[in-house]
Amino acid sequence: MAKKGGGAVYRVTEVIGTSSNSWEDAARNAVRTAASTLRDLRIAEVTKLDVKIDDDGKISQFRARLALSFKYDG
Repeated sequence: MAKKGGGAVYRVTEVIGTSSNSWEDAARNAVRTAASTLRDLRIAEVTKLDVKIDDDGKISQFRARLALSFKYDG
């Protein structure tokens, strides 16, 4: 049986950030946006990086997929 005041519970959700500049900016955008609606963010793990390519064969968008954990309240 768990004791009151024991360990915390965290939820993990997947988010995708985008940027026209870099994967780093894409990840930063994902965390920044998630932080505006989620509390107690803990860890973001990059699980996938990809790019969108335009009709001219140039990279038009960097995308970073993150597994984002936050403290679960209920």
